[in-house]
Amino acid sequence: MSRDIDELQAAQRAFAQEREWGQFHTPKNLASALAVEAAELLEHFQWLTEEQSRTLPDEKRVQVGEEIADVLLYLLQLSDKLQIDVMEAAWRKIGLNAEKYPVDRSRGSIRKYNDI
Repeated sequence: MSRDIDELQAAQRAFAQEREWGQFHTPKNLASALAVEAAELLEHFQWLTEEQSRTLPDEKRVQVGEEIADVLLYLLQLSDKLQIDVMEAAWRKIGLNAEKYPVDRSRGSIRKYNDI
């Protein structure tokens, strides 16, 4: 794991420990909170056109950034609880996706790997 991810994860762990929130941070609860935060992120884009979603006003970009941070922080807490190296898992997944979606068969297509 990169130093930055480790530091962020440690800071988040300390934040929760200082508040004695560890008792509530089960994998199930963290996964649920992650889903809620992802929905809150999505809410900022609800009803926008494609173009509007690409050109958010500065104030909205700040709000979206805060929701992205919430998603990241819950994801890091969940991976910490389950002792999953999030960077290792992400790099492994990129490799798996490259196998499932070879460039010559998937370029420019939105079809799922089993349909290409």
